[in-house]
Amino acid sequence: MKPTRSLPVELAPQVDPRAFTDAAKAVTHLRALYDQATDFLVARFQQVLEDGHPRARYRAFYPEIRLTTPTYDLPDSRLAFGYVPEPGTYATTVTRPDLFSNYLEQQIALLLKNHNQPVMIGFSDTPIPLHFAMAGRGDVALTGELTFTLRDIFDVPDLSITNDDIVNGEGVRNADGSVPLAPFTAQRVDYSLARLAHYTATDPEHFQNHVLFTNYQFYVDEFEAYARKVLADPDSGYSAFVAPGNAVITESDAPIAALPRLPQMPTYHLKRPGGQGVTLVNIGVGPSNAKTATDHIAVLRPHAWLMVGHCAGLRNSQSLGDFVLAHAYLREDNVLNEDLPVWVP
Repeated sequence: MKPTRSLPVELAPQVDPRAFTDAAKAVTHLRALYDQATDFLVARFQQVLEDGHPRARYRAFYPEIRLTTPTYDLPDSRLAFGYVPEPGTYATTVTRPDLFSNYLEQQIALLLKNHNQPVMIGFSDTPIPLHFAMAGRGDVALTGELTFTLRDIFDVPDLSITNDDIVNGEGVRNADGSVPLAPFTAQRVDYSLARLAHYTATDPEHFQNHVLFTNYQFYVDEFEAYARKVLADPDSGYSAFVAPGNAVITESDAPIAALPRLPQMPTYHLKRPGGQGVTLVNIGVGPSNAKTATDHIAVLRPHAWLMVGHCAGLRNSQSLGDFVLAHAYLREDNVLNEDLPVWVP
């Protein structure tokens, strides 16, 4: 049976926004709201699958962080983050607070310290697409053909609003007039998390704060050899090595099952507690791959990334084995033209 669009809308349970002056408690509440919303969508989806006859449209919303400050006064602006530049109301939607808990707690703590104003935690008016609510969950099984049109019953990803306008400095505002509080919206983050799993064949949870990019397989081989070496050292601080297919080893001599077919950008993670390890992404050949990888990894807010490649030639002042740090990029491939003015090197 194909349902009509005249079905009533059933919303996930709503709660009033709450003010917080403690960052850890704010993040705990964000996690509770997110889990409540996604659990609602997953439960309704399972119910519709079992019944075969949708009785309503189902909708849940991303949680959000909201901050209002009435003054320009700023105790400490030496950092490039953790504060807002002028009076006003700032807001951002949040997804996967379990994955970003450390980052969120750090940022909220700085906002509270710098502005001496509480943050409001509540639900936004941005619906969570069903695809993203189900991502990474093993408790939902889907087989066969749906008897209804999915977008008639649940919200689906809206690519028209999944963009980089905020982080590119386009001066956009949220629909309610508030200023974006973060460089990426929740739906933009969810989209990238899904693409990372597809392109790298590893889950976003494995990515570390320090990222290396390469387009040479021998760097991958050396990275694995190094990973096995430090895993054999109990004082190294490294806890695991992850290969494509989410193959995890914790012992230096453990085998790694090879995938029958590698993904577009095979990725490897040498893990330390708190995400303080190293991720290596083999981006293959082509600037477009590099842009795709960085566009999606950026939402994870890594501390640093670096391209490890080959030097095309040596100057008289250089010798074989020297480390060369590139500081410019020839723009003849036109890959970045839509994001950066053509005069930027």
